[in-house]
Amino acid sequence: MSRPLVPGLIAEGETDEGFLSIVIARQLRELTWMSPYAVDVKETEVVSHDREHMVTALEELAADCHLLFTHDDGRERRRSDGVRYHSHYLVPVIGLGDTEAWLLADRAVWAGLAGSDLGGLPARPRDVERIADPAGVLAVTVPRRGKPVRDYFEYIGRNIDLAVLAQVPAYANWVAETRNALKGLGYL
Repeated sequence: MSRPLVPGLIAEGETDEGFLSIVIARQLRELTWMSPYAVDVKETEVVSHDREHMVTALEELAADCHLLFTHDDGRERRRSDGVRYHSHYLVPVIGLGDTEAWLLADRAVWAGLAGSDLGGLPARPRDVERIADPAGVLAVTVPRRGKPVRDYFEYIGRNIDLAVLAQVPAYANWVAETRNALKGLGYL
């Protein structure tokens, strides 16, 4: 019998919902693959919020989820809050920091989309953190087929190489914090 693991994401925008929700579930599956227990990672539950309703969003997800992730574009770049607990339900809450540049880390996934402009992508995945305007670089990178940028978020989330993404320091820190939370919850 497997033990369920339901992640939750307090989303701030389309990038969170289309990209991060998928990457979170994929990374959790990767982390729990070697667990001594059978872990069934469910799809990420997503709740959108505005700053005034953060506690309500946390409580809504905490009732159903084992692990919560928050994202705040306004925080200092590459800085996450680490693992903290939502006091009412004692559910680990892990800050993701600024994640928009993560979409740009894997040149190969973009090269697989005909018409993508790779000129603005850095040679090394870790260098995406130095991009001053990731949204601008993303807008130039996507193929010109008349689709909005957000239409590529799910595709990138499903196909980005997690090993390449792990070369981005902020992502590697998030994975380490998530691993610690999973150990604390008894999944690892």
